[in-house]
Amino acid sequence: MKTIYNTKATALGGRNGQVKSENGILDLAVQYPKALGGATDDFANPEMLFAAGYAACFDSALNLVIKKEKIETGETSVSATVGIGPNTTGGFALEAALHANIPGVTLDIAQDLIEKAHQVCPYSNATRGNMEVTLTVSNDEVQN
Repeated sequence: MKTIYNTKATALGGRNGQVKSENGILDLAVQYPKALGGATDDFANPEMLFAAGYAACFDSALNLVIKKEKIETGETSVSATVGIGPNTTGGFALEAALHANIPGVTLDIAQDLIEKAHQVCPYSNATRGNMEVTLTVSNDEVQN
């Protein structure tokens, strides 16, 4: 692979610490969520950061596919839900559920678009075969 962009972030203190990007734009306290033994759900955590990145990246991949297919849609949105739990070897594993809303097309076309985006998205390509990822779609017009 020929790298066209890279970035760096550093964590201090693991899940009960701080994460910071090399340019300082991202500078967050992270803590265990309540479900994993933390005191509250009032802080960022690695799963939340992964969900945000996956959702943003997948929505971009979806819009790239829409553009290449020359299909007119309304404004798309993607939500990513990321879960963590024990795996069968004594460690932990992640799962993700992606929901794309693609207004202005039929559900069949929306399903085709999300499946094509799943082949394009770098997060999907990185996780394929390593974690369960489910895809769902809707085609609701979003009212402002």
